[in-house]
Amino acid sequence: MNPLATFNTLIDSPAWPTLQLGLHGLFFINLLYLLKRLFDLRAAAKLKALPKPKSLVGGGLVLLVLGGTFGGVLAYQASWQLMGMTRPDFIAFMQTYDRRQFNPAHRIARGRIADHRGQVLAYSEERDGRVQRLYPDGPAFAHVIGYQDPTFGAAGLEGSANAHLNGSTPADLRAWRDLGQRVVTQREPRGQDLVLTLDAELQRQAFAALDGRAGAVVMLRPGDGALRVLASAPAFDPNQLSAGLFQRGDPEARLLNRALQGRYPPGSTFKLVLAAEALAAGQTGPLVCAPEGFTTSARYPLIRDHDYYSARRSGMTWRGHGSLSLSRALAESCNVFFAKLGVQLGHERFAATLNDFLFGRRIPLHRSAHGSLTMVTGEAPRIAKTDQYGLAQASIGQGRVLMSPAHLALITAAIANDGLAVKPRLVASDQPEALARLMTATHARQLQGMMRRVVTEGTARGIAMAELAIAGKTGTAQNADGAPHSWFVGFAPADRRAPEQTLAIAVLVEQGGYGSTVAAPLARDLLLQAQQLGLLP
Repeated sequence: MNPLATFNTLIDSPAWPTLQLGLHGLFFINLLYLLKRLFDLRAAAKLKALPKPKSLVGGGLVLLVLGGTFGGVLAYQASWQLMGMTRPDFIAFMQTYDRRQFNPAHRIARGRIADHRGQVLAYSEERDGRVQRLYPDGPAFAHVIGYQDPTFGAAGLEGSANAHLNGSTPADLRAWRDLGQRVVTQREPRGQDLVLTLDAELQRQAFAALDGRAGAVVMLRPGDGALRVLASAPAFDPNQLSAGLFQRGDPEARLLNRALQGRYPPGSTFKLVLAAEALAAGQTGPLVCAPEGFTTSARYPLIRDHDYYSARRSGMTWRGHGSLSLSRALAESCNVFFAKLGVQLGHERFAATLNDFLFGRRIPLHRSAHGSLTMVTGEAPRIAKTDQYGLAQASIGQGRVLMSPAHLALITAAIANDGLAVKPRLVASDQPEALARLMTATHARQLQGMMRRVVTEGTARGIAMAELAIAGKTGTAQNADGAPHSWFVGFAPADRRAPEQTLAIAVLVEQGGYGSTVAAPLARDLLLQAQQLGLLP
């Protein structure tokens, strides 16, 4: 039995007003009884035979200090009762942590949350005398919008923007006073609206495109970091929260925001990072890529290309890629080339590149005094200098390298933005903020051309089309627990140079198979949808 649920059921019952009146009466009867007993004890303990004290200064001072302390505590508590609604910390605390449903802070009709076109994604409505929070799109926005519930608290933007949504950050003292009076008099107190950068229609399309599969889609504008899509699946319905959702052992991990918090082997999408490292070092090939593969020691298995396994399954002999340049190797997603390249560049340069590309960070997408909504970047434990094979594996996005979809989207956006990474943002009123320069503008433009070549003549040529010029990189990440994870990262249009008219995208489908056949078509369809919605030229 849940004591909190039982208590809330009791206070919602028709008998509660009568019971409440009875409890108040019982309290005052007990209080009067105790006062009478104290008065009787005082009279009985009066010692008439003792002489009167010569001075009352000492005893009076003690009484004065005790009385002052007691009065101060009472005044402080009274100030919370009478003036609490003028303190944002108090309201935010009461809404987030005081889950009693008769809590007056829950009577505040929180502000609406809307996308950049004004489509409402969350709003409050009074039903049966109580304000309820409603989410029209259910699971499609669950991870980014989150929930606000008197029993389960707040999460997502509902948590990090709590003070704003409940009206605890009014513009002036008059607004403060009005909010407090409305709460005390129960005259429909209302919070402030929150407008996001998300595009509701595109987010719905992305969530539907995942079609029940576990995965994530992140889409943002490289020039100012405005997030248009932040979808994660599977999700939960914030309109129907239950205790079971929060218990450990959920096989679907529905509470996990895969877009921001999930970390996966990036597979060949990581080759963009190594290509940037190679450009900075001036080592762009050519390298000879033998058909039998590459290894750093006979003790370790050979690192081979996808074409080798395809030919073997067909009973044919593959002749290998031969001598490749960096651009051609990226288009063909040649594992042998990048494994050899990573070993040549060395451990120190590899570690420095990961640091430059913001590995091991937590980046807030929205922050307030009451919480934040953050994304994690990749992680890659430092590889021992003697571990050449570990470096070769990491160079092709396998081994111990893990990345989040949001991190790969951020890197792709930086490439499209001539090397400058702009912090992703969700709230429209937040100002764009430069995060870091990941590479020089010259190298970024070289990478832009290479990514375009991936789509026109490389592993992503299946999504090439006349309507929209897409640049990208496929990824098929080996997964020890099952089928490979399917990746695609890219941006469009690739034939223009205006970051404010460009969208970058990262798509992950867990155990989806080849990136070229699953994630890449999904990304293409969403970019075309964005174009139809007027988000791309």
